[in-house]
Amino acid sequence: MNLGMPPSKIANTMIEFEHMKKISRTSPSKIVFLIIDGVGGLPHPETGKTELESARKPNLNRIARDSLCGLIDPISPGITPGSAPGHLAIFGYDPVKYNIGRGVVEALGIDLELKPEDITARGNFCTVDNKGIIIDRRAGRVSTDKSTELCRSLNNIAINGAEISVLPVKEHRFVLILRGEALSPELADSDPQQAGLAPKKIEALSPQAQRTAEIVNNFVSQASIRLQYEPAANMVLLRGFSRRPDIPSIPEIYKLKPAVIAIYPMYRGLAKLVGMQVLPGGESITEQLNSLRRYYADYDFFFVHFKSTDARGEDGNFRAKVQAIEELDNALPSLLSLDPEVLIITGDHSTPATLAMHSWHPVPFMLKSKWCRPDNVTEFSEKACLAGGMGRFPATEIMPLAMANALKLDKFGA
Repeated sequence: MNLGMPPSKIANTMIEFEHMKKISRTSPSKIVFLIIDGVGGLPHPETGKTELESARKPNLNRIARDSLCGLIDPISPGITPGSAPGHLAIFGYDPVKYNIGRGVVEALGIDLELKPEDITARGNFCTVDNKGIIIDRRAGRVSTDKSTELCRSLNNIAINGAEISVLPVKEHRFVLILRGEALSPELADSDPQQAGLAPKKIEALSPQAQRTAEIVNNFVSQASIRLQYEPAANMVLLRGFSRRPDIPSIPEIYKLKPAVIAIYPMYRGLAKLVGMQVLPGGESITEQLNSLRRYYADYDFFFVHFKSTDARGEDGNFRAKVQAIEELDNALPSLLSLDPEVLIITGDHSTPATLAMHSWHPVPFMLKSKWCRPDNVTEFSEKACLAGGMGRFPATEIMPLAMANALKLDKFGA
């Protein structure tokens, strides 16, 4: 190997969990992952600056000056990540091998007890025009109270062959659960993931899923009739059909006692799936960091999730995303006063406001610890982090880096 090559050009080999289990060890040190959802962006056409470059963020920049920085690819260059695979990669799971459906994590996030045979799907209330074309995938982010009312209406839809449950999550999001004999999760999504298109018909991805596809299409048809007079939430979109998987847990792999502080249910559900304890989060980043302080002595790994950057990016609101970054930055002194042995700040994917959706662009990353080698980066931004000591690298390498800098890994081999 040419050790003079830039980090992004050096071949990377993901260490298998069986090896991590052997070399991981417990220690008193603390690891904090602050995941700024959708943090990566693209330059605004008028200023040439991304959201991160436009924001006033003295605390993030101060952390960058003491950190090892880089850019991560959550899945692979050119591949746009969903939220679940983006986070799984950060936690060290191969996101292709452990491809977990969105329905399961949404259901776990609202504390549903899933039976092994249950089929789950993530639902959106959306707005379609009189030609059936989607004009808003999130129905204006209808309130959770309104979504709860609509779910009650859909929850009593009866279809032969399946028991159907429709349960609210947060704002426009809901969970669909199918329970019955010989059902299959091998279904394609109805959500085309962009406005300007009609919802897709649910297609079976295998012959044994054909009957399940017919049941779900029947549900969608009946739901559209019940919602037709709603001013915004007049249709549903479904994606992420899945059963609860059996995957190794973070305590099992890394010998950590992990906890999550997240406002949105989906992220709590994903964290529960990999063995984290869910802690109270409140409704703001300030309340989340207060919770971190309250429980800091009880755990050695914390996943703190900040959602607003992603939501404002998906809304296409550049200025609001900048303001969300500034809101986070203003709250950071509370976190910095804890002085964790390892602090990692990054995102699960990019959500440029200029695109108004998730994108394939690599995500800024920084790691601060007593044992890292700080580079010359002085700002937390896409362009600055590209010049960092880590260069561009796979997100699956973050957990080994965190464990090493927390002195929680033994030597590998003789």
